[in-house]
Amino acid sequence: MIVQLTGTLVEALPTHVVLDVGGVGYELGISASTAASLPQTGAAGVTMLTRLVVREDAMDLYGFASREERALFDRLVSVSGVGPKLALSVLSTFSPAQLAVVVSTQDAVRMAQVPGVGRRKGQRLLVELEGVFAKDAELRGLVAASQPTLSEDAAPPVSSIAAEAAEALLSMGFSPQEAELALEGHDDEGVTTTEGALSYALRRLGGGR
Repeated sequence: MIVQLTGTLVEALPTHVVLDVGGVGYELGISASTAASLPQTGAAGVTMLTRLVVREDAMDLYGFASREERALFDRLVSVSGVGPKLALSVLSTFSPAQLAVVVSTQDAVRMAQVPGVGRRKGQRLLVELEGVFAKDAELRGLVAASQPTLSEDAAPPVSSIAAEAAEALLSMGFSPQEAELALEGHDDEGVTTTEGALSYALRRLGGGR
């Protein structure tokens, strides 16, 4: 099993790279997120985490910039009906931390925005990934990081809830203006947690699109 490669970056495109390792060129499929993190073509000593996918008619290598992204790729392709290309499409749409938020809030609207997913498959993915995140310690850490723990004895101030929810929305790609508008009125709905405010905002954003 090839799990890591280090070499010279010969070619870098949004969907794949070619890495020269000891005179052998390896083509690796990548996500847009990994592509954005790569150095300029010609850089030496570039290390990529990899996963080899063996099929009846081909052996394909995929490259990742982080352990979390590779772990999510592994879990995604284990879901029935999800192949490497669709898994990379998900990872190109969301960073691992963003996907953790989408899964923890079961946000079908955001998941359906992934090219090739759609609403029905998106809902099934969310259900299956929720169980995956719950069982995998590494991925569970992403969920914990995306949802700050709160003391049971005291709820945080409303302003703190809004600020944390707004920060999460910004990390998901929404503009400050969208985040502010989406969070308007969350306190009137009796929201007392950051997760609740984020779910409220995402429902409003989804309903407005």
